[in-house]
Amino acid sequence: MFIANHTSMTDIMLMLAVVKNPFVFVGKKELEKIPIFGLFYKRAVISVDRDCPKSRIEVYEHAQRRIGQELSICIFPEGKVPDDESVVLDSFKGGAFNLAIEHKLPIVPMTFYDNKERFSYTFFSGAPGRLRVKIHSFLETDKLKDSDKKALREQARDIILHELKSDKAYMKTTLKAKKQ
Repeated sequence: MFIANHTSMTDIMLMLAVVKNPFVFVGKKELEKIPIFGLFYKRAVISVDRDCPKSRIEVYEHAQRRIGQELSICIFPEGKVPDDESVVLDSFKGGAFNLAIEHKLPIVPMTFYDNKERFSYTFFSGAPGRLRVKIHSFLETDKLKDSDKKALREQARDIILHELKSDKAYMKTTLKAKKQ
């Protein structure tokens, strides 16, 4: 189960470039409507309509089938890119952690440092440059139970949050967004 902070459309491309295991994303259904991109997106993603509880259940079922096919799953546990670019790291949803514990999948936390600055959602913003990634130690789930989900979610979030807060370049970009 690959997870990372979500700040930009480049997050998806960076995940594809970094992760060598075959995997599928869990992503928002709205992106299926984008011409041409949507055709490819539908084939590579388990889509979720975040406003529909039934859709969230179906995503869980689709993800279980993909895990059974020995594919890894990638979820951005914030659920969306925060509207406020000054947010360092939004709260995490539980889906990735529920699946990981149920299927005894290790969680692989990843920190994406530069995507917000390189290609944010603010129109006409960004700049060329490198994209840094840190792949953290795996969080094993083979001995965890349902009652451990919240603690696992918070542990994974704390790892990424600590990494982001300790990175001067990331915090500079975040503080710049706060001033705007």
